[in-house]
Amino acid sequence: MAGPGAAFRRLGALSGAGALGLATYGAHGAQFPDAYGKELFDKANKHHFVHSLALLGVPHCRKPLWAGLLLASGTTLFCTSFYYQALSGDTGIQMLGPVGGSLLLLGWFTLAL
Repeated sequence: MAGPGAAFRRLGALSGAGALGLATYGAHGAQFPDAYGKELFDKANKHHFVHSLALLGVPHCRKPLWAGLLLASGTTLFCTSFYYQALSGDTGIQMLGPVGGSLLLLGWFTLAL
């Protein structure tokens, strides 16, 4: 499946593998500063998985470049801010979460076009 969306399909597969690795780390090796950190990590991981699956569908939409860029950048910003805060307890990059969430929402709307 060639075209602008094929790279996003591969990125979705790699992102899904990364989400699985992080889930394993969160369940077996991570040291969370508190119970909220574990909850936040699990929430980030759930969104990481869901949006990795969404990237797999990008080649089948009418605007694959837009949908892929929005979903990939949104997943990166949203999940990274949650993972970082969950593991460190530092809220310094917390403001990236809403930006990433907005990009994810736009990515889903673009998939629907």
